[in-house]
Amino acid sequence: MILVTGANGNLGSATLAALRARGVVATGGSRTSGEGMRRLDFDDPMSLDLAGVSTLVLISAGYAEDDQVVERHAAVLDAAVRDGVRHVVYTSLTGAGDHLGFALAHRATERLLQASGLPWTILRNGLYAELFGGLLMWTESGMESAFGDGALAAVAREDLAEAAAIVAAAPARHSGRVYDLVGTPITADQVAERLGVPHRTISLGEYRRRLLDETPGLLPFQPPMLASIATGIRQGFLGGTAPDLADLLDRPARDPLATAAAAASAMRPKASV
Repeated sequence: MILVTGANGNLGSATLAALRARGVVATGGSRTSGEGMRRLDFDDPMSLDLAGVSTLVLISAGYAEDDQVVERHAAVLDAAVRDGVRHVVYTSLTGAGDHLGFALAHRATERLLQASGLPWTILRNGLYAELFGGLLMWTESGMESAFGDGALAAVAREDLAEAAAIVAAAPARHSGRVYDLVGTPITADQVAERLGVPHRTISLGEYRRRLLDETPGLLPFQPPMLASIATGIRQGFLGGTAPDLADLLDRPARDPLATAAAAASAMRPKASV
């Protein structure tokens, strides 16, 4: 049996749907209950029952400080060893993202997985096109960002889910492989042009100020994480391409510009009547 963790999240649910669309028997795991779902709370090791699981798709349990993320992943890998899981597919971060504020938890998890004795495949996912579009900020006159004219080799989340499903469905073919799953480089100017509005670049200092002072609800680790994405794109560190995604999918990847533009458009404020 294939089990996908984080199955109530965006990538986990899409991966589970992609597996089922291929006719592959799979189930989901989540800390919250759901129909046909196995309860898995990464912060409660007693809940980590992986009995009967042959292939585990470990969706990164981000949105926490690095030590908590690594502890969660270590607990799952310990359970996988204990319960006889035969292969782990881990959704990591693109190799170009080593300088990002959340990279170390991914790299530490990769080390734990490679030292676990479990057969493994590592999917180093590029940043989502949906995220890129969602981080563009709307103003009365158009859009703003701290990305400058830097490009991001963005990926539609649906493509990453399909790639994970392809690997999980036949894991032996991909054992010991590290795939760098990045897409076609796009810029903020291109997204704005697609939407027919101007784009203005703001400084990284101004962007950080807005994150700290004008964005309620962010957790303490999130402003530096988001600022690291902005400076990484702005300075050209995240625009490199690789063939792995198209090779796994056996087709061209979805257009990340269209995906980013749709995400940005969805964030556009409603015109007042």
